[in-house]
Amino acid sequence: MVRRPSLRARIAQWVFLTALVVVAVFLASNAADNLSRRHIAFGFGYLANTANFDIPFRLIDFGPDDTYARALLVCVLNTLLVSAMGIVAATLIGLLIGLMRLSSNWLIRNMGLVYVELVRNTPILVQIIFWYVAVLHNLPGPRQSLHLPAGVLLNVRGFYLPVPVMGQNGPSLIVLALALLVAAPVVARLTIGGSRLVKLALAMPLLAILLFCAGIEHIDTPSLTGFNVTGGVQLPPELAALWAGLSIYSGAFIAEIVRSSVQAVSEGQREAARSIGLKPRLVLLLVVLPQALRMMVPPLTSQYLNLIKSSSLGAAVAYPEIFQIFAGTVLNKSGREIETFAIVMAIFLSINLAVSAAMNAYNRRVMLVTAR
Repeated sequence: MVRRPSLRARIAQWVFLTALVVVAVFLASNAADNLSRRHIAFGFGYLANTANFDIPFRLIDFGPDDTYARALLVCVLNTLLVSAMGIVAATLIGLLIGLMRLSSNWLIRNMGLVYVELVRNTPILVQIIFWYVAVLHNLPGPRQSLHLPAGVLLNVRGFYLPVPVMGQNGPSLIVLALALLVAAPVVARLTIGGSRLVKLALAMPLLAILLFCAGIEHIDTPSLTGFNVTGGVQLPPELAALWAGLSIYSGAFIAEIVRSSVQAVSEGQREAARSIGLKPRLVLLLVVLPQALRMMVPPLTSQYLNLIKSSSLGAAVAYPEIFQIFAGTVLNKSGREIETFAIVMAIFLSINLAVSAAMNAYNRRVMLVTAR
């Protein structure tokens, strides 16, 4: 039963809320007076003005004749791209290093320990600049590109990756494949029909992969042509450095989350699994990790949100994300400080709230429920 707050507590809450409103009104009034003295009108109409600058890396078309609003969309997509790449890479790194920290092998265990202590005690900005200046800038030129597996080329201009080229029916098959992936969990929840529906739900992701592959006409592989690399898709060094810095730094914290969550699983669970003849690897994959995942989700959410916010450090290596383009170039050209920073803060807030809501929804599904 939830106890109602006392009268004194309710009065204190209302006084505090009133004080916050008064402070907010004062700040807004002060900002309005300062803007009027400088003959500056507050508003977001400047987003329709012509940008008159270019963005070197973009996922959609953009040119100097486009508007500030289009530039905002371009840099938001760039932020979402490096954030998504960082979350995936940091999770994989953290899982690997976390399991290394639990290894019975002395060398492997201490290699994981050295990684965690070295990375998490070094500023993330220093790491990003290190990858950009000390590593990527010292790579060979295009004519001496390093040939990596799967047709990937690496040189001072970044990574060059093979990219699938879709045929005429490719977009339709991709939509159908995505629909199958979305429908698979729904089908798996249905109990009517017994094991046939379960088998169908397990087969749907495989069918989606086959449909996606069927829509690919050919693979555009990067190759050296003259003094440059043609074909494929370029991952610029700015993006690579930011991605490496965010992933490696966040991976160290996620590794500790994995280690502590695995150690929190009761030893009785491991003994029960071993008693039915499961090998140590299967005990970890089938018994320990699924239970540890329930404890990982809340702290993982915080790490993912920190990684997204830290993507603004891309300005240090000239990666065109929200802060570098909108709070930098657009702000200097338009002179709209309040509106620009309000937009940047609102976008980061929206992205983080969306990720937090998704992680909280997943946490409610897998969380441990204690019987009362």
